[in-house]
Amino acid sequence: MSLHRQTESASHSADQPEPLLEVAGLRVAIDTPRGTIRPVDGVDLSLSAGETFALLGESGCGKSMTALALSRLLPDSGRIEHGTVRLGGTDLLRLPEAAMRQVRGGRIGMIFQEPGTSLNPVMTVGEQIGEVLRQHRKDDERAAAARLLESVGIPDAARRLNDYPFQFSGGMKQRVMIAMALAGHPELLIADEPTTALDVTIQAQVLDLLAHMQAERGMGMLLITHDLGVVARMAHRVGVMYAGEVVETGAREAFFAMPLHPYSRKLFAALPSAAQRGRVLDAPLGSVPPLDRAFVGCRFAERCPAAFDRCDDEAPGWHRVGAQAVRCHLYEGVQVPRPFERIAAGRIEGASARRSGAAVLEVHGLAVHFPVRKGLLRRVVGHVRAVDGVDLRLAAGRTLALVGESGCGKTTVGKALLQLVPPTAGSVQLDGVEMVGQGGNALQGMRRAVQMVFQDPFASLNPRMRVGDIIEEGMASLGVEIDPVARRRAADALLERIGLVPAMRWRYPHEFSGGQRQRIAIARALAVSPRVIVCDEPTSALDVSVQAQLLNLMRELQRERGLAYLFITHNLAVVEYLADEVAVMYLGRIVEQGPADRILSAPAHPYTRALLQAVPEIDMAGSAADGGKRPGKEVRAAEMDASPERIEGMAVEELPSPLDPPAGCHFHPRCPHASDICRLTYPRETDLGNEHVVRCHWPQRR
Repeated sequence: MSLHRQTESASHSADQPEPLLEVAGLRVAIDTPRGTIRPVDGVDLSLSAGETFALLGESGCGKSMTALALSRLLPDSGRIEHGTVRLGGTDLLRLPEAAMRQVRGGRIGMIFQEPGTSLNPVMTVGEQIGEVLRQHRKDDERAAAARLLESVGIPDAARRLNDYPFQFSGGMKQRVMIAMALAGHPELLIADEPTTALDVTIQAQVLDLLAHMQAERGMGMLLITHDLGVVARMAHRVGVMYAGEVVETGAREAFFAMPLHPYSRKLFAALPSAAQRGRVLDAPLGSVPPLDRAFVGCRFAERCPAAFDRCDDEAPGWHRVGAQAVRCHLYEGVQVPRPFERIAAGRIEGASARRSGAAVLEVHGLAVHFPVRKGLLRRVVGHVRAVDGVDLRLAAGRTLALVGESGCGKTTVGKALLQLVPPTAGSVQLDGVEMVGQGGNALQGMRRAVQMVFQDPFASLNPRMRVGDIIEEGMASLGVEIDPVARRRAADALLERIGLVPAMRWRYPHEFSGGQRQRIAIARALAVSPRVIVCDEPTSALDVSVQAQLLNLMRELQRERGLAYLFITHNLAVVEYLADEVAVMYLGRIVEQGPADRILSAPAHPYTRALLQAVPEIDMAGSAADGGKRPGKEVRAAEMDASPERIEGMAVEELPSPLDPPAGCHFHPRCPHASDICRLTYPRETDLGNEHVVRCHWPQRR
């Protein structure tokens, strides 16, 4: 038995002699036109009932392929070359396919990364849950499906069984996926990036729901994620995966107190925060190596700052350090490792000197109302007020972060700026020239000056074009670069700057991971040298190291070219690091706006404070971060004069419909401080000084 297996066994012996899940020497091979790749290459892990094991790592490390192998859901070109997978003593790799169908959805439930593509769009939610119930249980299908929807917090469950997936919000679709995964009463739940692209309040709901259901049913959970905050909140034990191998394992407390492997330490060093503002994030250079080659030495050696000659020639074995195990030559014979300290990276030249420059793009009273039509004659019976009077100012060399929950209108604002959706009212001026109502050449010029990075790169990249042609297309059509050779050089340089390699220009979008596709979308936007970039959740699908590379790149480009960014996001750590100003949006309107340091350290609106409190935080002492460890967060929580339960109660409520917004302050049905005036009158703008404004009858003042 390997040292790693011994460590895993020792960690379980005191609590549960027989782990629920045991994986030993798992190796997966996939045949491709370019050769055989091994995304999973000798993985060992174990998991007890009631325990959450988090598998952490970058895109392309093999995390999702490990999950698929456990359920034997590999593509037709894939096969399991070696290893054992035991669930409750049953070797799943020896079961015939007919028996394995009873395991999938029965003993093993799985939540996939993208509920929008995992749910069948032409079947009702009730029919889809019913399929699982018919296969694994003999209950009354409709009653059981309704109970499942109720258990995951979907109101009016019996009626909503008749709805289709498109009628649910992103967070609700994820809840439906959880209900389907739980329908067979699984012993093991595999959650593959269950909160990717969800806003902070919905993420908090989903994580709380998973923790509650796990405690109630005693399930083991394999949590696949790249979000260290989610790991800190949910995991009991952690495994770090790199290039098909697990390189570090240990209890959550030990891992967060002192990550051991150089790769793990790089992941922590790459985290953005307010303390890192103005500094280059210490991201690992390059990307995960291609897995279609034979590795000789350490797989991380090419990117490791501590690598030496032996790392290139000899693959490291497992070493036990306290309660942790690590695969690294640096720990041979080491009992007390060097403490982890974040190295202060160099400051970004000129970053501290940024001032509010000339306005590039100004927005006044922007409104986008979508008509609702009914009846045979398609008469307008109402309007969805997606954007309802928004004022913004984007200055050269500055970043304005637009934050808020899904459905509040953030993306519609971004599309309206580029006239991708026609504004109902308001003004959008580029260098003082009105863009609303313009067409033809005027809009072509604007779209060269203002580019957009969309949230879903898979939907925004042409699946029939190679990525090199995708990046070059904008340069050719907008006349940025006429010479084909120069265009190719520029595209190759962009691929290198976003962490890919020029040889990847010949691949199609489907040949990349989700994080890599997002990098390609960003490269396409940068290719035409814009002055303003509207970034719609550009880092939502990226792991922390690639996110850090992109944030460094965006900072560098902003300094070099004076770019203005409208950064639409729910990642408040990124806002702390990147943004100069913050605008908080709720139900089509801006409820608070001002300098980033003031908004994040002294939020005045109850909604802003609730968003900040919902963020899972990373505690380097090893505890889950419900209380929050972001600097100043404890002060903010005390200032709110509301119990944590009350704030969680706010998060559980769904965003009201913009078709029929509440009277008075739109936030009053969810606000712990609402009074009669809040229910009757929409609040006026209150100036708190230093360009900090808020729309609240009872703003919190410092």
